[in-house]
Amino acid sequence: MTKTSSGSVPAIPKPFYRTFGFQVTLAMIVGLILGLIARDLGPDTAGSSNWLASTLQTIGSIFVQLLRALVPALIFTAIVASISNLRALNNAAALVWQTLLWFAATALVAVVIGIGLGLIIQPGINSTVLASTASVPSSTGSWLDFLKGLVPSNMLGLQASTKVSDAGASTYLSFNVLQIVIISIVVGVAALRVGSVAEPFLEFNRALLAVVRKILWWVIRLTPIGTVGLLGNAVAQYGWETLAQLGWFSAAVYIGLGLVLFVVYPVVLLANGLNPARFFAGAWPAIQLGFVSRSSVGTLPVTEAVTEGNLGVPREYAAFAVPLGATTKMDGCAAIYPAIAAIFVAQFYNVPLGLQEYFLIAFVSVIGSAATAGLTGAIVMLTLTLSTLGLPLQGVGLLLAVDPILDMGRTAVNVAGQALIPTIVAKRQGILDQERYDSTTSIDVVDPSAAVSAA
Repeated sequence: MTKTSSGSVPAIPKPFYRTFGFQVTLAMIVGLILGLIARDLGPDTAGSSNWLASTLQTIGSIFVQLLRALVPALIFTAIVASISNLRALNNAAALVWQTLLWFAATALVAVVIGIGLGLIIQPGINSTVLASTASVPSSTGSWLDFLKGLVPSNMLGLQASTKVSDAGASTYLSFNVLQIVIISIVVGVAALRVGSVAEPFLEFNRALLAVVRKILWWVIRLTPIGTVGLLGNAVAQYGWETLAQLGWFSAAVYIGLGLVLFVVYPVVLLANGLNPARFFAGAWPAIQLGFVSRSSVGTLPVTEAVTEGNLGVPREYAAFAVPLGATTKMDGCAAIYPAIAAIFVAQFYNVPLGLQEYFLIAFVSVIGSAATAGLTGAIVMLTLTLSTLGLPLQGVGLLLAVDPILDMGRTAVNVAGQALIPTIVAKRQGILDQERYDSTTSIDVVDPSAAVSAA
């Protein structure tokens, strides 16, 4: 049997019907059908969700919870390991600053597209949504929140939130992903500075990373089942009728997402000598999962896997860049959406915007996207944009009805960008495995040792 250039024996390709992509696509079809059935059944006699809708919601939420439960351990161990491995690369500093530069550059292009579509389509003027639906969201963003979010409140990146209801008060614990990234970077750099004394810790971290990855593969095997629940629940809860009142706004957002994903990203790839078709073939499993899960952080394990295994980005760099991108690189949630939504709110309330306001929109989108990390995503980013422009926060309530439907597309673009930038930077720095990138076979996400023919 012929060996690859790396000396390993290539895996035998799986039949297409056993591949991750085919299984997820089939699951999306099944989820769509079940969601339509659940929506047609309507609520039960008590006025709550019927048994099918409740089952779909439970399956989807459990799957996302499983992914998110493992993300803190993955981020910490992967970043610490990647920082220790970056010392073997002569261009580590260039990798870091070029990653941040490309994050900002592509976000700027995305927000300019969003502003342009908002001015051309004028979704706020063409909307039939009622002003009575306006309300101030429960979660808001500010520059103070952004700065405070950079500073870990504890070594675990834990944060608590309390909700008060008629039944009493309930406190929930969650991880602030951005703070975990900061902690991981500090620990990794400190371990390098300590020197040989830290080698046992780094060895333990590498072993823990291997264990976490193995558990993640077990969870990722459940993706087709989770997809049925996630997409089915979205269809059952919201349906396409919800888009009617905000049709122009929704169209503007999805046109913007499509332009970034299928025009801007391919142009960037071609400008750097990379085949766009090969990129989408390699990154598609992560983009699919991002669409149905609506969570960049939940998709992180798959994004990192395809970036390394399909796109040829070295693990030492991908393990640093992809988690960082999952918290700060959000062209869908933090660039296109807030730009169009801010213009919608201004048009709806007849507030004129000048050149200065459009510059502010671009500035907030490029600099403030990290404010969404570990919070409520696009809603927090939108409130940050509106408050910076002095627009009424009640406008957020006008858009909440279609937010879950738009969030699927936004997250898919986010995930694509999080795989794109490490690939571009690796190519420009000469560390991309071009043979792996150009290969017509790709790893099977649920079985990394198996190859899948893309031809």
